[in-house]
Amino acid sequence: MTSVKIRKVGNSSVLTVPQSILPANVTEFLVYAGEDGKIVYTPIKNNPFNDAELMATLDLKQTEEFEGVGEVGLERNE
Repeated sequence: MTSVKIRKVGNSSVLTVPQSILPANVTEFLVYAGEDGKIVYTPIKNNPFNDAELMATLDLKQTEEFEGVGEVGLERNE
């Protein structure tokens, strides 16, 4: 386990991330105060549904699961 200290830089407090725990290709984190004074940093991951190039390659049409099954109860809205 590595220990780090909070230091002041301008009006901000800074925690240095040791190279041994720095995730690859991650530059942004969500941060929140956890239980018992913990400071929790969570990497921000890209939402694949916001990627237009990826979405253009996917077929997201829903296929009918119950094809051929007739109405059984109160499904009909008349």
